[in-house]
Amino acid sequence: MKRLLIVRLGALGDVVHAIPVAAALRHAFPDARIDWLVSAKHREILDLVPAIDRRLVINDRTDARGGSSLLGAIHELRSAHYDVVLDLQGLIKSALLARATGAPRVIGFAASYARESLARWFYTEVYDPGRGGMYHPNETRHVVEINLSILEALGLTAITPAFPIEATTSSAAQQVADDTGGRYILVNPGAAWPNKRWPPARFGALAAAIRQRTDLPAVVLWGPNERALADEVVAASRGAARVSPATTVADLVALARGASLMVSGDTGPTHIASAVGTPLVGIYGPTRPSRNGPMSPRDAVVSRDRVCQCHHLRRCVRDRMCLLDVEVDEVVAAAETVLSAR
Repeated sequence: MKRLLIVRLGALGDVVHAIPVAAALRHAFPDARIDWLVSAKHREILDLVPAIDRRLVINDRTDARGGSSLLGAIHELRSAHYDVVLDLQGLIKSALLARATGAPRVIGFAASYARESLARWFYTEVYDPGRGGMYHPNETRHVVEINLSILEALGLTAITPAFPIEATTSSAAQQVADDTGGRYILVNPGAAWPNKRWPPARFGALAAAIRQRTDLPAVVLWGPNERALADEVVAASRGAARVSPATTVADLVALARGASLMVSGDTGPTHIASAVGTPLVGIYGPTRPSRNGPMSPRDAVVSRDRVCQCHHLRRCVRDRMCLLDVEVDEVVAAAETVLSAR
């Protein structure tokens, strides 16, 4: 195999969870050309992954910048003459793009593991990880492990996940290091799903408690349309937290590498931090930490997924979301445990 393509368009955390597939392919086929088809909104993290030769960027969103149109992407994909295409997205759109390459082998997950079951009809080979489905009670593997399992179709097994993410210079990380003396925790209150967000007042109280017990200040991360949320955390922290500078994905990587701890819900920055080895406390509700949580056994999770009634739904279906049952003291205790272990 000389030319391989990974299709994983987004979102940020899902792209991070697929990076070990690229690393495993590079290890197994060191001389192959390995490309990745990604949405323009989520290509930044892949710029830091040296295992990839080319990032084929598709502009499939109105808020994205750069990249090829759908027709332009199809033309570029067909001209590359791939031997194998792996669709890790499992959408009809991603499966169509994978099949449009004209590659003799287009491999994707079985319907029970795909986001859209009809995607399987566009593959030449369907791989079934074999535990009933992505959300089946028998499926307790992390999504990284599930992604890597598709490589069994290429004869690759027993793969240890690797995240080859390059370090880069970051003015934002340097500013934070200068302001904190290089010792800080990261707090990330935002998330795309409203029911993944622990209240900002509790993040503020958490920052105050950790500062009192460890003398570590908190730096509050924020993304698009989240600055007001970060300001709420700072206002509730009794002077223990400060707002992070505006950050790129490369800045997030640098900040995570320098942090003593990160506390966050299930969202992209969390998975970046996990990938680069930042000590973590994850706060989980509508998603299962066994599938989406931190990968290190030394990290901690405070979770209400066992009682949540809206698993993998973007909004809570009850009057009170389960994360409101997570108290500050519980998260502080988890943070102290992780900090002492590291």
